[in-house]
Amino acid sequence: QVQLVESGGGLVQPGGSLRLSCAASGTIFSIYAVGWYRQVSENQRELVAAISSGGNTNYADSVKGRFTISRDNAKNTVSLQMNSLKPEDTAVYYCNAETPEYGLGSARGSWGQGTQVTVSS
Repeated sequence: QVQLVESGGGLVQPGGSLRLSCAASGTIFSIYAVGWYRQVSENQRELVAAISSGGNTNYADSVKGRFTISRDNAKNTVSLQMNSLKPEDTAVYYCNAETPEYGLGSARGSWGQGTQVTVSS
């Protein structure tokens, strides 16, 4: 029912910046928490940043001070501004939205197709 589409990934050098965007359809994005995750292994996704409906944010320790999550309710989007990128940030990044039935990060919830971020010199 809910479809999420990530965009904005690409290849950048260490120290560079990227801005990822997650666009939602089929739901009113503004009333649900949204998170950005990255694939750290074949069967694990790591929470990078999350934002609540009220605008409260949470970040992984590894990205604090470098990444910023924000939302534009009028456009039904959530963005992740990534600065001072490191090779360790290389991953496929996914957007996930909380639903009335499933909490944030649930495998049964809504996930996008992912966008590749590669940080390399």
